[in-house]
Amino acid sequence: MDAASRRHVTFDRLYNFRDLGGYAAAEGRQVRWGRLYRSDSLGKLAGTDLDQFAAIGVRAVIDLRHSWEIDKRGRVPDAAGLAYHNLSIEHRPYDQSALGDVVDPVRFLADRYAEVASDGVHEIRQALKVIAASDSAPLVIHCASGKDRTGVLAAIVLSLLGVSEQDIIADFALTGLATQRLIADWHAAYPGKPLLWPHFGTAPAELMRVFLAELTSTFGSVREYVTGYLGVTDTVIAELGRLYLTA
Repeated sequence: MDAASRRHVTFDRLYNFRDLGGYAAAEGRQVRWGRLYRSDSLGKLAGTDLDQFAAIGVRAVIDLRHSWEIDKRGRVPDAAGLAYHNLSIEHRPYDQSALGDVVDPVRFLADRYAEVASDGVHEIRQALKVIAASDSAPLVIHCASGKDRTGVLAAIVLSLLGVSEQDIIADFALTGLATQRLIADWHAAYPGKPLLWPHFGTAPAELMRVFLAELTSTFGSVREYVTGYLGVTDTVIAELGRLYLTA
């Protein structure tokens, strides 16, 4: 099985669940498989999907959604030994489905990602600490579609692990493979409501490229953003490498 096939984990009701392992990292190392996952909402887990999720052995979930989203759509079901952390990193909510067709997805969403990076200081810092404290147990980060908020946090973590910007951008763009199913999921959740924005659920590579470039322009590098702006210590970053990189 090649890396691309191994990365995507097939569920009946989750469309964007994938392993962040296998990427080349700093000093010839590699991100470990089976340790860190990204996903669309785990509130959709039910039936045989729950058995498959349990078989992966996830021991921690970081849910990046707003509390009102969780109240409306549910959260990962409770299970013995599963730690749940709700860390809403987006402080200025908006409705992508209602955007006009002239709204450019790259510029508009790059600005929203910058807001998340600027506003979500406490939550992103805490998320990085949780990830660094997972002690080799599999962990999942997710939001609603597993694209925007999850994409920002995944990009930060992969960058701290020394993954190339090219691979980080490519990982983000993989959500495009799930776009049509995510759109169908939205229609099922909001029957009769029009989906106005033609770019809903898309993940253009240029979007992540612009976000990373502007974050670097503002703070010097992703690592300087994390240490200087978020106040995350070098010890936490080193622990990320110890847990998620091969020897």
